[in-house]
Amino acid sequence: MRKPGWVIAGAIVALLGLLFTLQGVGVIKGSAMSGTAFWAVAGPVIIVAGLALAGFGIRGQVP
Repeated sequence: MRKPGWVIAGAIVALLGLLFTLQGVGVIKGSAMSGTAFWAVAGPVIIVAGLALAGFGIRGQVP
């Protein structure tokens, strides 16, 4: 059974990870996160976590 709340939460987390990545590599400027190597590395990790969360929600394996 699908769990749409988990899918939505996972998508939001993945989008935030994309935002953090773009800020980290300097594509989006105007923030303390802009051009910071930490966010350039942490962003993709957050994207993967969000996609995993959404995937578990789609498969219905989240308790």
